[in-house]
Amino acid sequence: MKADKNTSAVVLAAALVFLGANETQLFAQQPVRNELWSVQVDNVDPGGVNLDPAFRVAIYENLLDELAKTHHFKQVFRSGDRNAAGLYAVVILKTTVENYTPGSETRRAVTTVSGATKLKVRSQVCSPQGQVIWERTVDGNVRFFGSNLRATHNLARNVANSIKQSSLPQPAIPPSAPGN
Repeated sequence: MKADKNTSAVVLAAALVFLGANETQLFAQQPVRNELWSVQVDNVDPGGVNLDPAFRVAIYENLLDELAKTHHFKQVFRSGDRNAAGLYAVVILKTTVENYTPGSETRRAVTTVSGATKLKVRSQVCSPQGQVIWERTVDGNVRFFGSNLRATHNLARNVANSIKQSSLPQPAIPPSAPGN
């Protein structure tokens, strides 16, 4: 019986050492997350582009969905959400359309070389004080199959992935925050 208890203890200790080493490797392989920040998504600015209002709304709604799917932020807020007003660690995502090429679903279905819908936006993540802390120009398009609004989904996914791959600075804790 004693040999079994000693063997069990040795096996248990080895398993704990093994799991501890693998746990360290698992955490080291995970991407850096901005869980300290929440994000508020501003309405899409059409810029100087003649963009159908349905496209602006679709870009906005898809941005909310795709940012939430990344699990990169503590919370995702809509523009004007009162729950975001009292938080100090909220960044603001501003999106301005720079270019829009309307496509044709019919032409895409008939031929694979024409009819693409293309969108290009400038996305900025701004600090609560209004400073730009991240900026990218991102494309979204639908080239082969799918509705024209599919370009807005692809665009939002590309914006969310670009933000996810970035690292934002740590939020500064204001002097009046609890715990100081």
